[in-house]
Amino acid sequence: MGQASQRHVDVAILGGGSAGYAAARTTAAGGLKTAVIDGGPELGGLCILRGCMPTKALLYASEVKHLAEKGGTWGLQIPKVSFDFQKVMARKAAMVEEFASYRREQLQDGRFELIRSKARFSDPHTLLLEDGSLVQADSILLATGSSVAPLPLPSLESIQPWTSNDVLDLKRLPASIIVLGGGPVALELAHFFLRFGVKTTLIQRSKQLLSGFDEDIASPLQQALEEEGMQIYTHTRLLSASRKGGMDCITFEHEGKTREIYAEAVLHGLGRVPNLGSLNLEKAGLNLQQGRLKTDAQMRSPVSHIYAAGDCAGPHEIVHIAIQQGETAAHNILHPKCPRAMDYRALVSVVFTDPQVAMVGLSEAEAKRSGRRVLCADYPFNDHGKSMLMEAMHGKVKLIADATSGEILGGACTGPMAGDLIHEIVVAVHQRMRAQELAVVPHYHPTLAEIWTYPAEDIADALS
Repeated sequence: MGQASQRHVDVAILGGGSAGYAAARTTAAGGLKTAVIDGGPELGGLCILRGCMPTKALLYASEVKHLAEKGGTWGLQIPKVSFDFQKVMARKAAMVEEFASYRREQLQDGRFELIRSKARFSDPHTLLLEDGSLVQADSILLATGSSVAPLPLPSLESIQPWTSNDVLDLKRLPASIIVLGGGPVALELAHFFLRFGVKTTLIQRSKQLLSGFDEDIASPLQQALEEEGMQIYTHTRLLSASRKGGMDCITFEHEGKTREIYAEAVLHGLGRVPNLGSLNLEKAGLNLQQGRLKTDAQMRSPVSHIYAAGDCAGPHEIVHIAIQQGETAAHNILHPKCPRAMDYRALVSVVFTDPQVAMVGLSEAEAKRSGRRVLCADYPFNDHGKSMLMEAMHGKVKLIADATSGEILGGACTGPMAGDLIHEIVVAVHQRMRAQELAVVPHYHPTLAEIWTYPAEDIADALS
């Protein structure tokens, strides 16, 4: 047998999504011979192809439909609102293709080598491709993304529940659906179905929706969804799934009782897991911890020349974090003597339901668990001029500040445009602003943003 062909690069990057591309453009610009290895069926990455962009396109369509249906609230006479689901999906597909084609151009413009193949470790410095050839690299970055989490019950396999990927390829809407999960993906897709007329039931294992948020921030969303007609069960235990009478049936325990819910379809919205299982990590001397590859703040694994970024590294599957991690890893490959570290103080999360939910930094619960002395203050949207004009009065804003200095440690918002409003607090957390400083920042009236001044003033007063 002949010897397998082998090539050498300075940097090999597994995955051409947001993290991988960000790293590749950085190392290539720094003069390193870089290869991106991507064996996925499509180029572009999760966010563009199956994540944030297509889902937000669908959510915005549902929001426009909802506002049109509520036109009478503002004295508008809008005829009965109808929709063409095929056109809704076609617009989504066109937008995805526009973003994806641009990313394909970026990956193929010659700045670095693009290898369309799956790969796995042969040794700590060598990757084996599908054709048997080898790529040897001085540094390796894993940016392999994530996949839908395995089903939590074996019986769920019998009904073949939809995933978020399936929803994005739907040809028609079901009459009814059961959504399993209460995280961002589950909630966003559940709200999309609800607003397009699908009878929607959501079953959540935790005591509240959005278990990573404070309860007082998550509860207004549940109230709003229930007012729109969504049936929500929290603090449940899934028991089984079956097919009965041509319908999917989910059996679960809730408030000490066994319940059965029937629907035309079931959506598995119980999170994602890193794509690391097929890489032969043991050949590189690596082990997984809770399904992820452990990295330090420099995105370096326990094997010093191997890095990870994006969904496979955590701590959150968020595209801007993936990009920052990819750039951080690339910088540290280029400049090992002056390394850069990730700063997660201003970690931001947004849920694009209506009302939107957003958070940055520490929650009140996290601050208390850490033992820090904090001051918290909030203000409701139902007493705020601009949101009252908009008839968008569910929810509130909330600030968490150090009880001694007033430094803003975190903030949260449930309400209109929360995903945009939270960025004022992202800046505040990043710049270590004090509530006393935020309280005197001028805000135009009437705007949604001026609502932040009220909790800031309350904290400032408490400190004075």
